[in-house]
Amino acid sequence: MRVEGRGPSRRRILGIGGALGLVAATGLSASAALARRPSVTGAELRSAVPLPPPFRVPLPMPSVLKPVGTSGGTDRYEITQREASAEILPGVKTPLWTYEGTFPGPTIESRRGRPVTVTHRNDLPVPTVVHLHGGRTPAASDGYPTDLVLPERWPEQWPAERPIERPMERHDAAVHMGHGMHDPRAVVTRRTRDYTFPLDQRPALLWYHDHRMDFTAPGIWRGLAGLHIVRDTAEDDLGLPAGPRELPLVIADRAFAADGGLAYPALDPTLRERPGVHEAYLAGVLGDVILVNGAPWPVHEADAARYRLRVLNASNARHYELEAVTDDGRRLDLVQIGADQGLLAAPVTHRLLPIAPAERYDLIVDFSGIATGSHVRLLNRLGSGRTRDVMAFLIARHATDGSRVPRTLSTDLPTWRRTDAARVRDFSFRTGRMRGGHGWLIGGRPFDPARTDVTARLGDVEVWRLVADVHHPVHLHLAGFRVLSRSGRLPLPHDAGLKDTVSLRPGEAVEIITRFDGYRGRYLFHCHNAEHEDMGMMANLEII
Repeated sequence: MRVEGRGPSRRRILGIGGALGLVAATGLSASAALARRPSVTGAELRSAVPLPPPFRVPLPMPSVLKPVGTSGGTDRYEITQREASAEILPGVKTPLWTYEGTFPGPTIESRRGRPVTVTHRNDLPVPTVVHLHGGRTPAASDGYPTDLVLPERWPEQWPAERPIERPMERHDAAVHMGHGMHDPRAVVTRRTRDYTFPLDQRPALLWYHDHRMDFTAPGIWRGLAGLHIVRDTAEDDLGLPAGPRELPLVIADRAFAADGGLAYPALDPTLRERPGVHEAYLAGVLGDVILVNGAPWPVHEADAARYRLRVLNASNARHYELEAVTDDGRRLDLVQIGADQGLLAAPVTHRLLPIAPAERYDLIVDFSGIATGSHVRLLNRLGSGRTRDVMAFLIARHATDGSRVPRTLSTDLPTWRRTDAARVRDFSFRTGRMRGGHGWLIGGRPFDPARTDVTARLGDVEVWRLVADVHHPVHLHLAGFRVLSRSGRLPLPHDAGLKDTVSLRPGEAVEIITRFDGYRGRYLFHCHNAEHEDMGMMANLEII
């Protein structure tokens, strides 16, 4: 980045987004820059409409989708991706891109080992891709970014060399992406696609979202996200809070334009041709409104009892540090019972819990000692002003509570050791230049769908060492992993269990260990700051 004149202004630096601006403008190392900046990567959009006061809007619950068929041992679902309008802010209509007309999309509830097929129909004005995040999924259904589902009225010829003629056609001609890249292996369909999920995996909170090449960030921002929960009998028998005392909480930040629409700094607001965001938001897009299940700073009437909170950070770039605080300032325990890939071996108690984009935490909060009529606020210690509030619980009534939190939650976690590893790999996640502009790189290279970056053998155990310049939540497709260390020290308490996304802090090196099993084929690993992902921070993983 070229700097002219006598030097960058503080406003300019902050506009670029935290440490990125300092690194680019002053040449400081990332770790030194971040030591002087708040723990956030990105720049915040400001809404142009009046915002409601907190804790007035009731917490909505995502609907549970019913299967259209259950014969043959497989549950079959149908989801239409379509434009819709919703009243997110009271009295304001907001156009959205949705799954089944809702934001978040409908929740799919599944049983471990029972396959699911979801037929997605694309009635949106742009191509889409669906990725089941956290799914142990065959490559053909994993939602590779170039395996597009085209809308019916998409240009007659796509790619330019040749029209789409048949569903599931594998093109000899390369698929052309927004950055001029080519993918000779892309599988493109028109209007519909079946995604098959065997769900031969631990019970966990998964989520599905758009994964379109170069446009994942604005697709998610406009509403293309929903939950998929996998359950099994062993978890059912633990006696954890259930029914109305099990709450999915999809936390996401957004900003609103003067017309009520979602503001987003896309270079091409139609999201059809030119990918990317305006320069001030290259480090990530943050909103000034915190939504939970699609509602701004909601409130939920709760019993004075234990609750199970299934928390997903569905934000593009915002990190949170959650705490539960009573009206008199007392912090409640956040008892973690699960991570991205399901239950821990034993509970871990937190007072503050960091959660990066795409991470999920399964928590128990006990409201039994809270006076009726009082509130427990869920706060974000990394926020300021309105983004410090997340939601509130109004303790409405006394209640009996037969739930429990057993000392042993699961006994099926993998026990991989360093000595099991067939190899150790190193990856850096850093800013850099790509095709004449700013990019985000893995190992010094931007993403190229036609290049294989890593080849791993099915069944092999590997240790990966990941190094970051600024915040990078790194997501590995197909395989769950365990965190072995952070900068040569023991993992942090919130690293417990089996994960599929790990938050790298500025200047930090994290070691993870995994086993590549399940399926062969082409998969991805990438940063889940969605703007970083769209600007090159992905790499190919080939399982052979």
